[in-house]
Amino acid sequence: STTLQLKDINNHQRSTINHQLNMKIAALLTLIGSAAAFAPAAQTTKSGSSLAAWKDETVVGITPPVGFFDPMGLSSGKSDGIMSHYREAELKHGRVAMAACLGWYITAAGVHPAFHSELSSDPLQAAQDLPFVGWLQFILGCGAIEWLAQKNKDRP
Repeated sequence: STTLQLKDINNHQRSTINHQLNMKIAALLTLIGSAAAFAPAAQTTKSGSSLAAWKDETVVGITPPVGFFDPMGLSSGKSDGIMSHYREAELKHGRVAMAACLGWYITAAGVHPAFHSELSSDPLQAAQDLPFVGWLQFILGCGAIEWLAQKNKDRP
């Protein structure tokens, strides 16, 4: 009877370890698959003309039957430079949102890559538990990325 109980406990531990390993592998594969969202877009030549360049068939996101979709008129009267800035901000916000969702999935799977998995999987609780140094790294890291992006834009 004792041997049977030990086998059941051993099988349960093995099952738990296998489940945790499968979740970590799934999180890793999701992370690798999402890397395409952060790949640089193909460079195109910028037109110095009017906003009409944003309304032709070459802009990504123009789909039939709608065509150029701007129901609130946010692009009216805007220069190509402003529209390029809007496009860049839209892409950057989308990528940050995808990374945030991926982080949520990973922590919900029981894995927290930072701080030896000591933070909560609840995002609001984790934000409160994050030490000052963690917030400092986050703010300085985001600032460095923005600074480098601006420097890359200023290059010829």
